[in-house]
Amino acid sequence: MAQPFSPGDDLLFQLESGFGLLRVLAVEETGGQAVWHLLAYEEFFPDAESAEAALSKHGALHVRAPHMALTDRAFERTPAALLGNRPVSEDELRAYRDWKSKGGEVSDRSALLMLGFR
Repeated sequence: MAQPFSPGDDLLFQLESGFGLLRVLAVEETGGQAVWHLLAYEEFFPDAESAEAALSKHGALHVRAPHMALTDRAFERTPAALLGNRPVSEDELRAYRDWKSKGGEVSDRSALLMLGFR
């Protein structure tokens, strides 16, 4: 199942405690399968509008996980909705490039499980 997301997309996910944010850093093809590279923010919000407002304020968000590499299957199990798209900065790509230079592993667990949420 092809996902309609691309690098720079800000994604919203929901937990019982509120809404959180993920960011698509890159999407690569490896062995005919997509590998999704995500960044996760620390903050939670009471609604989508609050999350969207935080994205527009420089310095309002703190990074919880600077890089997570997920299989396409794992990404499909991460329920998320598109909020918008912004250019990916060199600073945001630092952890991804470090992972890539070290031949890092790709997880088959959803982003929420990787962040410790059930």
